[in-house]
Amino acid sequence: MSSEASPEGPSEPDAGVVDRPPLRSLLFVPGTRTDWLPKARAAGADAAVLDLEDAVPTADKLAARAQVADAVARAATAPPGQAGRMALFVRVNPLDNWAGAEELRAVVRPGLTGIVLPKVRSAQGVKLADRLLGWCEQEQGLPPGRVALVPLLETARGLREAYDIARAASRIAYLGALSAPGGDVERAVGYRWSPEGTETVALRSRVLLDVRAAGVPCPVSGLWTRIGDLPGLRAFAEQNRSLGYEGMMAIHPSHVPVINEVFSPGPAELARCAELIAAVEAAQANGTGAVTFRGEMVDEAMARTARLVLERHGT
Repeated sequence: MSSEASPEGPSEPDAGVVDRPPLRSLLFVPGTRTDWLPKARAAGADAAVLDLEDAVPTADKLAARAQVADAVARAATAPPGQAGRMALFVRVNPLDNWAGAEELRAVVRPGLTGIVLPKVRSAQGVKLADRLLGWCEQEQGLPPGRVALVPLLETARGLREAYDIARAASRIAYLGALSAPGGDVERAVGYRWSPEGTETVALRSRVLLDVRAAGVPCPVSGLWTRIGDLPGLRAFAEQNRSLGYEGMMAIHPSHVPVINEVFSPGPAELARCAELIAAVEAAQANGTGAVTFRGEMVDEAMARTARLVLERHGT
């Protein structure tokens, strides 16, 4: 079964009504080590991505699939306090044959937040995954569109067609550009990675604009592979946040607190948002659309942005 195929079957209703909360940190965990999930939760990861692709040798993939399916099932039945707020994703293998469809069928069940789809080349591959996920949801009694889909743009064609890929299914969320050193993207594009990330700023910016224009909620970027270099991680995360990303994928628990801090507004920023909203609303009550606030001219557009920050991160 080619990933470019378009099998007939029940079409999925619009999944755009499904709430996709922002995720600051998505931590990869090998599918063979589901016993590490408590470490991911203890690190404060907003989500864990159980990896059945690159992190699992071919000989171990079937056993890992069963292990991951069991972990997802257990997450669905765990008490709320025990399960915490950590979302659970699974990175599956490419949907190049029916074994890929069987893998989806094994892991899609209550307790799963989303599927991470590797090496996406075009919108057609996404539409196939979307259709298969619809079947799996129907089989498991899940609402249509419940399972989020995160296509990984790891090929030159996939990066170039980010907008079309992002619009291919309404269940797509958390889509962005990953630019780890020595990985699929570096090989596909041919850049030379540097800790400063200057060689991929344009790439990450363009993909971000594409997915924002397509209406994808909560785009995320990554990865930082230097495990002990937390200052470098912080600088890279801050660069991604400045570009407009809302989170990052991570490969080590020690990276999670840094990522969470960078992608969370601090008390001073939250206080500024509240004060800005109050200043704009006071001006509006007096018949003025714009007002000077801390030396800057602000109006309703800035107030809307501040309200969104407080809605997502305020207490």
